[in-house]
Amino acid sequence: MLLLHGGGQTRHAWHKTAQEIARKGHTAYALDQRGHGDSDWVANGAYEFSDYAADAKVVAAELARRSGAKPIAIGASLGGIASLLAEGESQRDKGANVFSALVLVDITPRVDQTGVAKVLGFMRAHANEGFASIAEAAQAVADYLPQRPRPKSNEGLKKNLRLSPDGRWRWHWDPRFLDGPRAAGTDRRALEVALIEAARSIQIPALLVRGASSELVKEVHAKEFLELVPHADYVDVSGARHMVAGDRNDHFSAAVLSFIGRLSTAE
Repeated sequence: MLLLHGGGQTRHAWHKTAQEIARKGHTAYALDQRGHGDSDWVANGAYEFSDYAADAKVVAAELARRSGAKPIAIGASLGGIASLLAEGESQRDKGANVFSALVLVDITPRVDQTGVAKVLGFMRAHANEGFASIAEAAQAVADYLPQRPRPKSNEGLKKNLRLSPDGRWRWHWDPRFLDGPRAAGTDRRALEVALIEAARSIQIPALLVRGASSELVKEVHAKEFLELVPHADYVDVSGARHMVAGDRNDHFSAAVLSFIGRLSTAE
């Protein structure tokens, strides 16, 4: 399984899910996408979704070379966009699959733009000035996600921050991801068109996991995706918003493992 996190996250977002996948006898690869976590910040600010899709293709090809089997892509938000574009483009241009199956986590070709603005607003709020302490960052997250119980420790959040030379803590991602010369999602209309076209090309097994209270993916968006990919499975996770794996990891992991189990049975 190739686990691709959402924008502003790191590989650590998949920690619990990766453990559950491993317990079932599978191998989970969770990586920091370009400009995030411990991966390099790109010198020319190349953070368009097409750049992430190209990365997904390269990583998938290497995993296939190592294991002899194409990986199942599990992509949240940014990771889902990258996976969907990579698979759709390859199928359309070469008639070949990049992945053996695709799991999209709370992302569809069309999403609620008000919700997008809310997510981006949170990401931009402290992207440059950062925080005076980890506790201050934790409070910002708590204010943004009031429905999620606060962890007993801030150690987990610390993995998503880096201490800058000026003594302030900043998110572990390049601010140019949102506001650089080749920022992600600059042309939302063009992205929608590309994702719709990619979805129509999908031939491999697919699963859409939506947070029932998602700010981005509403029921109408899920319905449209299922019309574009009629063979896809669909799971609605109650009590979860856009960050499904973080809000209800138990339900999310169960849905993913059930899907993987059905694939294994079909084989």
